[in-house]
Amino acid sequence: MTFEQTTTPDDPPVDGDGPGIDGLSRNLPYLRRYARAITGSQSRGDRLVQTMLEAAVHDPALLARIAQSRVALYRTFSERAAAGEPATPSQLARVPTRARHALLLNRLEDFSLAETAAILDVDEAQARALVSEALDDIASEESADVLVIEDEPLIAAHLMAIVADAGHRPLAHATTATAAREAFERYRPALVLSDVQLADGSSGIDAVEDILRLAPVPVIFVTGYPEKLLTGEGPEPAFLIRKPFRDETIHATISQALFFGARLAG
Repeated sequence: MTFEQTTTPDDPPVDGDGPGIDGLSRNLPYLRRYARAITGSQSRGDRLVQTMLEAAVHDPALLARIAQSRVALYRTFSERAAAGEPATPSQLARVPTRARHALLLNRLEDFSLAETAAILDVDEAQARALVSEALDDIASEESADVLVIEDEPLIAAHLMAIVADAGHRPLAHATTATAAREAFERYRPALVLSDVQLADGSSGIDAVEDILRLAPVPVIFVTGYPEKLLTGEGPEPAFLIRKPFRDETIHATISQALFFGARLAG
């Protein structure tokens, strides 16, 4: 199963869940999502999170800091991971790292601009400028062909409209794993958006596994139960969005998935 090259949830836990170890445990799956999104890889993203957690076990001050709040957790992670983000020079030259991080924090992880600024250690005006910079880059992206795998007609129509609004081409819509494989073989899209549970009881995960055997392609999973795919146990997606989703979350995640493209990330 080769999910690492691509996938991300919405509506993450907030600081209102409370500080402490329990709050940290609730926030960790979403930190894994963010780490996977900025690296394009399950293994790299999870490794960055695991390295920080292992350090915290031996450093009570670090543990207390990351358990303080969701903002403190992400800020500490960003400070420790920023210098070593695995990406090619050509990718980093095309999309500024901090702008990309600001966009994901604001649009994928649902932090406010003030919280995004605190995490990146900039002021709010700078955070706003970084997000705008990333959005400008998205607007200049080349169009890509997209396959939508979703059995709910209204959700499928909504996703296809978002894809088109983002300047891409929603070439096909499949409601079963078999139809998804056939559509991919016919159209060879550059990106796949997939639900997990499909119309005939088949699995979007199985469909994606078959698709990835045909060609390496970015995949974004859109599911009502993202936590099940954010455990860090076994192969899981790199880009994952939670239902119900916001249009801007889909936009940002499509851009990030295409940013990494079909590059294999292990």
